[in-house]
Amino acid sequence: MATRVAEAEPAKAAPRGSGRVVAAVALAVFCVDVDFFALNLALPATARELHVTTTDLQWAIAVYQLTLASFLIPGGRLGDLLGRKRVLLAGIGIFGLASLLCGASQSAEMLIAMRFVQGIGASLLFPVGISVISNAFPVAERGRAIGNVYGLGAIGTAIGPFVGGLLTDAIDWRWVFFFNVPFAVGALLLAWRYVTESRDDSAQRIDYRGLVTIALGIAAFTYAIDRGATWGWLNGRTLGLAGAGIALVFVFLLLERRARDPLIDLGLFRNVPYVLVTAAGAVGNTAFCLMLFLSTIYLQQVRGLSPLMAGVVFLGPALANAGAGLLAGRLGARGIAPHRVMGAALAIGALALFGMSLLSAWPAYLSVFALAGFGLGISWAYTSVGTQAVVPEAQAGGASGMTLAIVVGMGGMAVVVGATILEVLTAEGHTAQDAIHAMLAVLGALAALAALAVAASTTRPKTEATP
Repeated sequence: MATRVAEAEPAKAAPRGSGRVVAAVALAVFCVDVDFFALNLALPATARELHVTTTDLQWAIAVYQLTLASFLIPGGRLGDLLGRKRVLLAGIGIFGLASLLCGASQSAEMLIAMRFVQGIGASLLFPVGISVISNAFPVAERGRAIGNVYGLGAIGTAIGPFVGGLLTDAIDWRWVFFFNVPFAVGALLLAWRYVTESRDDSAQRIDYRGLVTIALGIAAFTYAIDRGATWGWLNGRTLGLAGAGIALVFVFLLLERRARDPLIDLGLFRNVPYVLVTAAGAVGNTAFCLMLFLSTIYLQQVRGLSPLMAGVVFLGPALANAGAGLLAGRLGARGIAPHRVMGAALAIGALALFGMSLLSAWPAYLSVFALAGFGLGISWAYTSVGTQAVVPEAQAGGASGMTLAIVVGMGGMAVVVGATILEVLTAEGHTAQDAIHAMLAVLGALAALAALAVAASTTRPKTEATP
């Protein structure tokens, strides 16, 4: 059925200084991307200095992703209510300060707490930054401007592993976080000088009950999964906490049905093509995030590489991932059906994951490692393109926020669950290498099933109706 779309904006020229607006947002996104990929390589060294295991320290990654997922939608809403420039500045400032405090951490608990604060900052700057770009550019130039933002972010993705390995090996793991600070300061100064304040006058309020409920639900469930191996999977604390988390998610859905200004439009979940593309993207990001975590352990603890050499190995999939993002943008511009792109991307990712579970000779391993970054990178980047193609334009903003929340949240939860499974398998006598290979094979099977499911669907781009 055709749907009515919003009226087109009047044509306008990009204001002077708009290039510096792009630079401000792009630098902020660059910080977030390089931080995530650099930290993966620094985990073993960080764990040794803070006297914890690498699997215990996975919360430093997971809590960041889960916080980001929980607050992406309300972060964008805060920009609408309080002013996008104001919230963007707050997000960049919080992220930069938290990076400084992460580097100064004297315990695993402090590091994880500061990573939580970093997640808050990122959840503000990501959605609000894109809103700032949309406000600064006319429709005809907006896509290219947003593409430039993500292009610079992709550079952070590409150099992140090498930066993490180099700084950890040559100086100290703390400099992985200190590295962010000058870029955050630069983004803050550019945004302060060149971003124009804007807000949505129709925005009324944030659904705080829904926000607290979903955040607590996700935290309770994932903490129960993380502690299951220690407490016992059938222990009352484990089951009770997991049950409470699930119950809070259902309460959240009930609250959203009745809220005057809900955080999410539940009608999106009646859009089958949207659900399929989002689910495919969640599978792709789940596989990608867990692959990175497992590969970090495999390269340093199984194959005995230094952080620097592991960073060099990571350049292959990271550069392939950055190239995949650029390719996804071009494929989207050509209007190729989302189910075809997502199906092919997940199939490539599945093939590469199977290869990583079977191959150990360096040339073959490096090839399939890079191929995994490429295939799973396309699935991640194209998720936003694909979901936008199958929802009415009036729902585009809410759909984008919901998609990011699900996809990023699933990635963070995958690290929590995967680390727990790895710990259980090694405790039962399996070698780390066998356990990692088995988990990569399972991820490959999951990606293959998702590829078949989405490729067999009939998702089609939304149509525009005349008034």
